Order: sequence, then C-alpha cells, then structure tokens
Amino acid sequence: MKENTQGTKGWMAIADSISIKHYIQPAFLMCVAVLAVGGIGMSVAIKSFGVYLKKEPLPLKKSLALLDEGSLAPYKVASKEKIENEEIVKSLGTEDYIQWHLEDTNAAPDSPVRYCFLFVTYYGLPDLVFHIPEECYAGSGYQRLASDSVTIEIDRANTLEKIPAKHLVFTGANSNYWSGDMKFSALYLFRVNDEYTSNREDVRVILNKNIFGRHSYFSKIEWCFFNSERSPKAYLTKEQAEAASQKLLSVILPILEGEHWPVWKDGQGDER
Repeated sequence: MKENTQGTKGWMAIADSISIKHYIQPAFLMCVAVLAVGGIGMSVAIKSFGVYLKKEPLPLKKSLALLDEGSLAPYKVASKEKIENEEIVKSLGTEDYIQWHLEDTNAAPDSPVRYCFLFVTYYGLPDLVFHIPEECYAGSGYQRLASDSVTIEIDRANTLEKIPAKHLVFTGANSNYWSGDMKFSALYLFRVNDEYTSNREDVRVILNKNIFGRHSYFSKIEWCFFNSERSPKAYLTKEQAEAASQKLLSVILPILEGEHWPVWKDGQGDER
C-alpha cells in the first residue's frame, strides 16, 4: 500500500514537472509577455492619449420636433405623424425623430414631387445595429427593383457641395399594371460626426475611426415624393430624384446643421 502511495506521488511529480515545462516554453512566455504589454499599452493609451472605447451621449442642440416650420419655405407642413406603437419605437432605437408630410407650394398641382414625406432620426449614442430602408421596405412586403447612388449638390456660399445619397426603387410584392400597385422611389442619406454618406458600412467606418473622441453621433434622413397628399409614392428617374432632392435638401439640411445637429469637434461636441 505504501509502495502504491509512493508510486502515485512519483507520477504526480512527473506530471507536475511536465506541466511546468509546458508553461515555461519560450513561445508561451512570449505570448504572455505580448498580452501583458498590450494590456498595459492600451491602459496607458486610454489614460495618456484620451482614447475612448465607450462613447458618451451627444444630445441634439434642439429637439427635431421643434424644427421651425416657418423656415421651410417654399415647403409647408401638411401633416405630422407620431409612432404610437412602443415596439416600433423600440425597434427604431431612438425617440428623437420626425415624420412630416411637406407640400411644395411652388410645384405644379399635378407634379409628382408636389408632396414629400420626410423622416429624420437621430442617434446620440450610436452603439446599435441600425436599419436601412432596403430592409424596412422589404420587411413591409415590398420588392426592391433598383438601387443607385445619387449626388445632391447643395449651394454653400456660391460653392457647390456634393452630398451622396441613395435612390431606391420598390414595387409591391404582388404588383401588376391592372392593380395599380406600381413602382415608386425612396431616398436616404446619413450624417455621421459632421460627415455625409449614403452607405451603412461607411457609417461604421466613420464611427469606429473616432477613437480619440469622447462622443459620436449619426442621423438618418429618408424622403420620398407624391403627386398628391393621398396618392401612392411617385416613381422618379435618377435625374428627377436628384433635382427634386436638391431642392428639398437645400432647405432642410442647413436648418438641421445650424439649429439641431450637434457640432462634432474632435468628438467633444464643442461649439465652433
């Protein structure tokens, strides 16, 4: 019995020796050293250089709901929509939004862009997977027929700024010429840390490159046109979509930039 005990202890000693040798191998020690230095380096970077891995909320200057209707000329607000379903608001990921029907008072009565539906959402703490119209319309039963990048030119003190946007064309899942369920256009873009983009991946790139900023934000702007307040959405060619959107965004973007969106200065949200 005593011999068995001693034998067991001997095997345990050998096993411990093998285990210890495994952990003192140069490759293992090198990995430990790299991880330790990396951890220390990350801590030093965060403390010394102001690296922010978790962002702080960056609120709007002024709620979107307080947007000055009188400054929208030649557009006027025909109606406003509020999302009553709490589950939809939760899915939206923010309560900072507006859904307004606008009427272009200068457009001809039968113009396909006489009316516009404007949907603006704001995310002051963008740590989420956000939806894009391609997914939202598909989830509502529509089929996407086309997707084009468009460029909206905005006059900035006699200098044209080219702003990217996305032009989508949809139709109903069971549409046909006899039912009258025809194709229609929808457009959107993003404002991310004072930059414009129309690509969701670009939104993530802009947000993730901001490691030294305390804050990040993005806002999504969607719009589509109608030829009457009660008619289906209008289908526009790429050229028509660019022209109508230029008129709309030349009005709405300066208001959002000047009165509502925060100023992102190195991620601090400081006023310039």
